[in-house]
Amino acid sequence: MISGFDFEGKVVLVTGGTRGIGRGLCEGFLELGARVFTCGRKEERLEETREAFLRYGERFEALRCDVTNSSELRELFKIVEEKESKLDVLINNVGMNRFTPFLLDADEATWDRIMAGNLKSAFLVTKMALPLLKSSQGAKVINISSIAGRRASPGMGIYSIAKAGLDMFTKVLGAELASYGINVNAVAPGVVRTDFSKPLWSQPEMLKEIESHIPMARIGEIEEVVGAVIFLSSPMANYITGEVFVVDGGAQVW
Repeated sequence: MISGFDFEGKVVLVTGGTRGIGRGLCEGFLELGARVFTCGRKEERLEETREAFLRYGERFEALRCDVTNSSELRELFKIVEEKESKLDVLINNVGMNRFTPFLLDADEATWDRIMAGNLKSAFLVTKMALPLLKSSQGAKVINISSIAGRRASPGMGIYSIAKAGLDMFTKVLGAELASYGINVNAVAPGVVRTDFSKPLWSQPEMLKEIESHIPMARIGEIEEVVGAVIFLSSPMANYITGEVFVVDGGAQVW
C-alpha cells in the first residue's frame, strides 16, 4: 500500500498563505511535517502569520511578493533556491474578485487585475517553479479554482471567466508536465467560510438562500478544502492529473 499523508522532508510553496484557505493549507502541511514557504503582498499580514506559526520554527517562512509581478517572483524563487534544492508541492492559491454587476460595464483595469490575480499569477509562478519541481521525485501542482468557473455567477463575471481559464490551464499542464513526473490538478470549492466569502455567509437571509441549493445544507469549512488538497498532493494521487476536484457539498449536483 502506498504510504499516505506523511510530508516529512517535503518542500511546499503556498501562494497567498496569510489568510483563509491559503493559511489553512500552510498549517495543514506544517502539521504533517513539511517545510512550507508562503508569500503575500502585505507585510503586516505576513508578520502576523509568522507570529502565529512560531511553533514550527524554521520549517515555515513567509516572504513578501506580488505574484503578478515577474521581477518580485524572481526574487522570491532566488530565496527559495538558496535554501532548498527542490519543490515537492506548489499550491497556486492567490485569487481575487471585484463585484461586477454587468460584465461589459467593467473597465479594462478591473479586467486586468482580476485576470492577473487568478490566472496570470498561476502561469508565472508555475513557470518559475518548474526547475525546482523537476528536481523533486513526483512533484504536485494544485491550483485553487472555484465552482464559479463552471457556471455564470451574478456579480462575478470576470472572476468566473478567470477561474474557467485556470481549470483549462490545469488540464493543459496536466498533459504537458506528465512526462516529467509532475501531477497538476485543481480544487474548486463552493462557498467556504472565509473572509473572501464573508459578504455572502455573514448575512443570515443570503446564507439561508445559498444553503437551500446545497444538498448537504451548509457551506464548506476551510479544513474540508485543505483535506482535498493534501490528498492530491500525496502519493495516494499519483495516477491523477489534469483533473478539477469540486468541493461544494453537492451544489453542482442539482
